[in-house]
Amino acid sequence: MSPHRTVLLDERGNALASTDFAALLGKWRDDGVRETRFVIGAADGHTDTDRAAADLLLAFGPATWPHLMARAMLIEQLYRATTILAGHPYHRAG
Repeated sequence: MSPHRTVLLDERGNALASTDFAALLGKWRDDGVRETRFVIGAADGHTDTDRAAADLLLAFGPATWPHLMARAMLIEQLYRATTILAGHPYHRAG
């Protein structure tokens, strides 16, 4: 098994609910994955080769987002996933 996972932020990717994203990160953690790499594409996006090699294509909806906004949204989702995995109540659960 690879010691890391690669996630491409890509408009063609899966739009995961926060709880599903947290569950995936938790599974990778529990499987011994030590590092997850998040890659934001250039203006023209990712190549087909890069998409095929990625462990996950993740979309933040169908809109195109500036890199700084994509970073902020990724940080928010990582924070949210961390709190969900730590057992804090999630206001949208249930």
